[in-house]
Amino acid sequence: MRIRKAAASISADIEGVDLVDLDSTEFRGIYGAWLEFSVLRIRDQELTKDELQGFSERFGPLEYAPMGNITAGQLANVPTPFVTNISNIVEDGRPIGGLGSGEANWHTDMSYIERPPTASILIAVEVPEVGGDTEYCDMNAAFESLPIGLSDRARTLSIKHDAAHDSVGNLRRGFDHSLSPVEAPGCVHPMVRRHEETGRDALFLGRRQDAYIPQMDLDESEVLLDEIWDYVALEGHSWVQRWRKGDVVMWDNRSVMHRRMSFRASSRRLMHRTQVRPVI
Repeated sequence: MRIRKAAASISADIEGVDLVDLDSTEFRGIYGAWLEFSVLRIRDQELTKDELQGFSERFGPLEYAPMGNITAGQLANVPTPFVTNISNIVEDGRPIGGLGSGEANWHTDMSYIERPPTASILIAVEVPEVGGDTEYCDMNAAFESLPIGLSDRARTLSIKHDAAHDSVGNLRRGFDHSLSPVEAPGCVHPMVRRHEETGRDALFLGRRQDAYIPQMDLDESEVLLDEIWDYVALEGHSWVQRWRKGDVVMWDNRSVMHRRMSFRASSRRLMHRTQVRPVI
């Protein structure tokens, strides 16, 4: 197994491994590289949904795929509740996955729940010829780039993360539009979070849409959030994944945010995704 650092400091390629047949030494190497670089890419993999789930479970218990407000009975009828189809493909008049073909804005996966996933893992099953790339940005670097007065202030504040909309801005099943971010549903998290395993501090912003700082009135919150978001994805602190079939990319949600570029709706894109729950 080889670990090859990419041009950006937050990403690395893992080469010479088969994720279906991974021994304990190789796994420890991958785990350490994930903590060091935050984003890992492993190319030329062929994983069924069960195999993707098996690899993902080595990092910890898995989080249910986000499905909005559904009942336990409905959840029981979902065949693979830990593996999400991210796709624009429509079969028999029904979409086989979520998020379509539009741009997905900067976000941290499921930051609106009490204990957001530590890791997200994607495998590319079908990819468009053009578009659909995913960009990752370093939120440790974003925090370290803040002026001292602003970083000190950020440490004292929290953000409410909107639960009603997904990363492309669509309303999730079971939710209603809120009149303002003040009323939007979602969990409140510290604006700056310390990584439980590396000890590094990072901005934890989630998504810009309907975010709100509860310690402020709405106008003041909007102004400060806009100011802080100016430090996201600064030059030299982001990396773009241009997908190939068989690419597996995993990232540390405690250290990076990501976004997806749009692509033609007539193209086909299918990703399988798992998410790992925190154990610390």
